[in-house]
Amino acid sequence: MSALCYIGDEASAAGFRLAGASVIVPREGEETAALRAACAGASLVLVSASAAARIPAQALRAARAALAPLVLVVPDLRDGTRPPELAARLRRELGLEVDR
Repeated sequence: MSALCYIGDEASAAGFRLAGASVIVPREGEETAALRAACAGASLVLVSASAAARIPAQALRAARAALAPLVLVVPDLRDGTRPPELAARLRRELGLEVDR
């Protein structure tokens, strides 16, 4: 079992590979299978925001809710896709901030 697996584009994956992570660069449509494979073999799975956008919401939600491995969606530096802003969402849901 590897400690870290990154799922995303080739350029970002190269950096993670240099840092010692295992990487998966899925072809379009293979993101869900890549997530399953990464979850089966790593203790931490990082998914680029653009790859996460192509994974069905229910599958991504189930992977993120599981106790192990830890699955995080990280910003995609290549195309500027960003994960949802969790802090702002929580503030809105708690009534500490209103939608404008």
